Formats: sequence, C-alpha cells, structure tokens
Amino acid sequence: MLNAWIETFRDEGEMIGSLSCKLNDVQNNRMVYLATLPSRLPVGCKVLKINKRNLLAACTYFSVRHCIEHTWLNDRDQFLYPNDGYKNDKGFQNDCLISTLFHHQNRIKSSDGINHWIPFTARETDAMDNFQSTFMSDFLKNRKLSKEAKAVFEAGKALWKYYHQTIKTARRAVVDASLYEIREYFKGRDEKGRLKAKSTDERFNELDAALRLALKKLAEKIQPKVYEYGFLQK
Repeated sequence: MLNAWIETFRDEGEMIGSLSCKLNDVQNNRMVYLATLPSRLPVGCKVLKINKRNLLAACTYFSVRHCIEHTWLNDRDQFLYPNDGYKNDKGFQNDCLISTLFHHQNRIKSSDGINHWIPFTARETDAMDNFQSTFMSDFLKNRKLSKEAKAVFEAGKALWKYYHQTIKTARRAVVDASLYEIREYFKGRDEKGRLKAKSTDERFNELDAALRLALKKLAEKIQPKVYEYGFLQK
C-alpha cells in the first residue's frame, strides 16, 4: 500500500514540516495535509516529518492523493506502492512539488515556526523585509518546470506580491506568511472559526481563482502518471 511506500522515506534530518498519512483510500484524502508541527495534524494519522532529503517523496505522496477528485465511485479505491518508473521522471516530481506548494491542503503556518515553504525570494514578491528562510526558493533553483507548473508558479507569485503590496499599510504585517495565512488574511473566519469562502477584496478573489484554475490544470497533467506508475489501478 502507499503508506508502506512513504514509510521508506522516514528520516531524522532537520524538520521543515509534517505530513499526515491517513490510511490508503481515496475517501480519506481530506485528512491528508501539511502542517508545520506534527501536533497540528489529525489524531491517529501516521505522520511523516519532512526534511530536505524526503521533501520530493512527501510532495509526490501529497499530490498523488489530491490530484484526483473524490467521488462516490472511487471513494474505496486504494493507493498502492508504486513501481520504479517515477524515480527517473524529474518532470513528474517537479509537478508534484509545485502542486503541493500551492495546494489548499498545504497548511504550513509561520505562526507555528519558521516558514521554509515560501517558493519566492523577498525581492520577487516586493516584500518589505527578508524572509527568515530561503530554503524553498533555493530548492527550486535550476529546476525545469512544465508549462502547467510554471503557470501555477506565476499565479502564486502574483498572489504573494499582492499580499505584500497590501500589508505595507497594515498594522500587523506578517512578512513570512504562508499561502494558508495569506488566504486567512484576506478571507477572515466566520463565527465558528471556519475560513470564509470569499474575501471582500475582489482583486484577491480574482488572483486566488486564477491560482486554483492553474492548479486544476496541473492536477490533470499529473493524473495519467498516477496510473502509469501504479499509485492507483484502473
């Protein structure tokens, strides 16, 4: 099963995030997400501590589980231990990396610790100060991205730049904000503490919608490889 595969990537290197690995079936995909700290993940889930050595494996796991929409027809389908084909497919791995960085289930938060998941430099986003970590922008250097991954990257950059433009006049500016925190900043939460569906800022809504559309197209590109490499069987 897929969770047996991800277990082979356990590593005690310096942690930059954590991944919840909830069972192996499609119906539990909603419980598969990233957080800065393991304590922020669902109780009872297997947890993979992410570092620079297992980052690509973690992103492959994450993207494989989220690129195919959950329906009543596939909710019992099981994710499996893949064949070795994915190992030499750098394009597939990079697609999974970009998909993970900008996915709504990426719940990394700078309020929980240093945010190592910002894909851009402070200069690229016109930030008012340097970021505490340049790990992810350094990790992305010299990686050849597909046109679909580039579209996601550029849509994400536009959203980050708008955020940094907006907070220049804000009292509580979080320079190292993650995508999850940027969405929280613009949308706010309802009386039950849930993230609101829309923001009152229409420009943010436009940029967020563009990013989600680009992510959908990237997910469609990843899907055939999920079957080719045996992560799922038709």
